[in-house]
Formats: sequence, C-alpha cells, structure tokens
Amino acid sequence: MSTYTVQDDRKVTTRRLAEMKAKGEKIAMLTAYDYSMARLVDESGMDVILVGDSASNVMAGNTTTLPMTLDQMIYHASSVVKGTKRALVVCDMPFGTYQGNSIEALASAIRIMKESNAEAVKLEGGEDIIESVKRILSAGIPVMGHLGLTPQSINKFGTYNVRAREEAEANRLIADAKLLEDAGCFAIVLEKIPAKLAARVSAELTIPTIGIGAGNGCDGQVLVLQDMLGINKGFSPRFLRRYADLGNVITDALGSYITDVKSGDFPNEKEQY
Repeated sequence: MSTYTVQDDRKVTTRRLAEMKAKGEKIAMLTAYDYSMARLVDESGMDVILVGDSASNVMAGNTTTLPMTLDQMIYHASSVVKGTKRALVVCDMPFGTYQGNSIEALASAIRIMKESNAEAVKLEGGEDIIESVKRILSAGIPVMGHLGLTPQSINKFGTYNVRAREEAEANRLIADAKLLEDAGCFAIVLEKIPAKLAARVSAELTIPTIGIGAGNGCDGQVLVLQDMLGINKGFSPRFLRRYADLGNVITDALGSYITDVKSGDFPNEKEQY
C-alpha cells in the first residue's frame, strides 16, 4: 500500500495552484460532501477539495445535478470546510443561481462564501456566463471555470458523450478557456474532452487546468470520491480508476453486524458496562 507524503504542508491557495503549474507539479483534486470524509481527504494531502453538485447524484440519489439548491450546497460546503485544514475548498454554484442574471450570480456567490466559509466557487460555461463570472470576480471571490461536458446543461446536450470532438466545438472551447482566463478565473475544469485538445488548452493557458476524462495533459485531475472508492458501483466510465472496493467492504461489514446481532454475539461481555 502506497501513501503520499505531503512535502509542503502550507495551506493551499489559488496562488499556490499557479505556482504548482509553473513548476510542473500536478494538482490532486477530489470531491467531498461531509465533515468525516473531508477530514480524511484533507489529511491524505489532497490539494483541492471540490464540494460538487454531484452531491445531487451520490448523496441525494437524483439522476442529474439540476435539483441541487443553493441552501443544500451551502450545507455541504460548510460541513466540508469544518473538516479541512490544508486543501483549498471550492464549492459548485448550483443550476439556476448564476445563468442569465449576473446580479443574482453575485448574490449567490456571496452567500456561499459568507455562510459556508468555502474559498472559491465553480461555474459551468464560457461566453454564455462570462458576465456572471466577471461580476463575481469583481467582489474578490475566486472563480474556477468548467468547460467541455457541463452536467448542468445535460438537457441541452441530451447525452453524456465526449464533447468537442468536432473542430468548431473545439475552437469554441479554446476561445472560452482564454475568455475565462482573461476574466480572472484561477483554474478551469475540463470534463470529458479529447486528450489532445485538453493538452493544447493546458499548454496555451497560464492558469491550471483540472481534467476529468480529459487525459494526462492537464495540470491536475479530479474524480468523485464515491466513484474512485468503489462505493458507487453503477458508474464505470473509461476515465474512472477505482482505488478501492469499499462498496463490498461495507456490505460485508453490515452483513457481519446483522449476523452478530441476530445471534446474540454482539455485544459480548467486554462490550457492555
């Protein structure tokens, strides 16, 4: 079993991420949605914890990310922040809190920062949401972009297939990435796009890129915690590497508990007062 030893235990900031890209040091990012798991993720040496609206899927059982509310995201982010000391905590802005209304976007971002103590927000989209990005940044709130497959727009796409395979869409993505960088975003997530395109975007930007299903040419990688630990068994895309099989470990433990309770073996004499 291999363990990662943190070489630099300073608090991770947006500036630190820029330094990591400049040095060629890869950025490790993972989701978390509650205090207990955030504490473990942070203590592992993770650079960034994303409080993703993927909580809609893995925590609430919804089929898309769209049902997540601002109050729910603030609740999850607040729980994660309490369990985090070193990692940068980024909170997704949920669907409907920033699209089409930059004033509402700023109000939503301020609520996230004030009520959860998260350190940055993440928005999906490029030119179509740039006014919201700029307004949020004008308040001194760090913004992480998100291009490629944008799950909040799944009903527009109609599929979770790889994005930007065609030249026109690839060119739009490159333009959007540069637009987000010019606006002041500190990093951009690139989701489910061709590896060569992601490598090109990463090379042309001065801010870090974080890939998920975008190849190893990005400056960092992100996965959903429950997916990589094998807790979510029904999701197996090509880009996912399972680092544990906790789903079966948990199932076996629960079965043993039930057996011991039913048989009267638990609690034994040493486990009572």
